Amino acid sequence: MSEVRTARQRATIQDVADESGLSRGTVSRVLNDEPYVSPEAREAVQAAVRRVGYVRSAAARSLVTRRSGAIALIVHEPSVQVLDDPNIGNILIGTNTVLSQADQQLVTIMVDSARDNERVVEYLRGGFVDGAIVLSARDGDPITRAIEEIGMPACFVGHPSDAANISYIGIDNRAAAEQITRRLVATGRKRIGMLASGLDRDSGQDRLAGFTAALGDCFDPELVARNPLFSYTAGADGMRELLDRAPDLDGVFAASDAVAAGAMDVLQRSGRSVPGDVGVVGFDDSAWALRCDPPLSTVRQPAHTLGESAAQQVLAQIAGADEGPHGLILPTEVVWRGSA
Repeated sequence: MSEVRTARQRATIQDVADESGLSRGTVSRVLNDEPYVSPEAREAVQAAVRRVGYVRSAAARSLVTRRSGAIALIVHEPSVQVLDDPNIGNILIGTNTVLSQADQQLVTIMVDSARDNERVVEYLRGGFVDGAIVLSARDGDPITRAIEEIGMPACFVGHPSDAANISYIGIDNRAAAEQITRRLVATGRKRIGMLASGLDRDSGQDRLAGFTAALGDCFDPELVARNPLFSYTAGADGMRELLDRAPDLDGVFAASDAVAAGAMDVLQRSGRSVPGDVGVVGFDDSAWALRCDPPLSTVRQPAHTLGESAAQQVLAQIAGADEGPHGLILPTEVVWRGSA
């Protein structure tokens, strides 16, 4: 048996060779799962690995394969928003499901400042990951430019206008927003406002555009409250703002379910009933929708599938099986409940 090692001493290939009584070359072939090794030798090496506690060095392996075995999920949101948004969580779960099956490690990176942008760009340039999945990217984002310059396999969830050379997966936010707003109008609402979030990215811009198109000549820009975040607090603050501007408001389209939940709480605390006085609809069909009382009418988007599909696209690019940048739009549906 090899001598006992301290916690600071790592077993080496030579230790495995000495323990098994075989050459370093044979040990290396077994560790790399190469052919031309007898079953007896393979078994001896595997037993020696267990006895000496040998762990393969990821750094050394990446020098040979030129791959890290890791994929980054880059989320352009404050950390509190990431923890509070079930939609992001479902995208992450879908991503991890596919990567885990492919024996790839998921590395989650949150971007909340210009300093974070610089750090992440250097990280990507360092070769620590083989590809990237990007959520909530803004136009003009330095991480987008870095991905293009590096030529890194990547897929966006959403579609920034300046990322034409990078694959993306998403939903038709404009059409979905227009559809649910028309459904709200059909209930007889006359003064409909919007709690618009994320207008610095394509999803927020498209949802506002769909709302505007659905109202047509009835659209009133004074009945739009803007906030950068898709959050409960954004909904509560925006609802107070709209009520100050238009006490006779009788309908609200919120850019996400979390925003809608904040809005409903403010409405009910102000003495207004939902949907009796004000009809409220949201977007996502996340866990927030069923926490609301009454349950929220909303747009269901396939967050888990978005994550799965984005991961599949990146893996295809890494394997060389992808034919070039392309976009995939997944379907949505309106789920009508008691809030409107």
